[in-house]
Amino acid sequence: MPSIVRNKDEIKRIKTYIKGFDENLQGGIPEGHIVLMAGSAGTMKSSVCFNILYNEALQGKTCLYLTLEQSYPSLINHCINMGYDFTKVNTVIMRDLGNFHNDLAKLKASQKGNLIMVDVGCIRKEVKDVKVSENRSWLNVIKNIVKKIKAESKLDLFVLDSLSALYVLSRFETPRIELFYIFEFLRDMNVTSFLISEIPIDGSRYAEYDEDFLSDGIIHLRLTPFRRNIVREVSVVKMRTTACNNDVFSLEFKNGQFVAMYGGQNPLL
Repeated sequence: MPSIVRNKDEIKRIKTYIKGFDENLQGGIPEGHIVLMAGSAGTMKSSVCFNILYNEALQGKTCLYLTLEQSYPSLINHCINMGYDFTKVNTVIMRDLGNFHNDLAKLKASQKGNLIMVDVGCIRKEVKDVKVSENRSWLNVIKNIVKKIKAESKLDLFVLDSLSALYVLSRFETPRIELFYIFEFLRDMNVTSFLISEIPIDGSRYAEYDEDFLSDGIIHLRLTPFRRNIVREVSVVKMRTTACNNDVFSLEFKNGQFVAMYGGQNPLL
């Protein structure tokens, strides 16, 4: 739970590392916020989230990226192709719960920032005693991973990729109630969290249940046709404790960094 500040200058913020975007967010996202990264396929939701974690790890933070669908080799190869240098951070890949304590030891021994990648797909193949039919089993596995890393090695940032995969995996019986407790769990952990939300291409909703009301912020990424091109765009739908610019920005990844530019909706090309 974040502490109460005496004035706005005491609010610590996490950059999105999107040039031209943080400047419109009072410098970034308040620490401890739970933010929905909402968008349809191809909007670079995962890439934007990974970019935040990688750059925060460069600053000495401990960051956890938990993927439920995309395998860790696929994700790493994609990021290497984008130009990320994994030798600059302590990268720990968790794919076997039997090696969990050894993986934690790697975090404690590191002199660099930590970038932890948990591939739940690999873990599912290894774990034989968790029944998929039991609604809460896999959700509890995920929560225990977060708790143990937080307790034994600290944890600053967390990405869950994605909410839709979690719903399929856990099969909630009462989604709104169970989601409330997931959000409360993350708030109690006091980690800045990014929950990737797959939404329709028309942007008619930002989440499947009540995630948009429970979250502290929503960043919307979308694809907009323009002449014979498709332009990526980004905007802030809401961000608590922040005076933000809700304009739509064009989003590009060039020269190794994300850049937001005015020109969204009708791109200045």
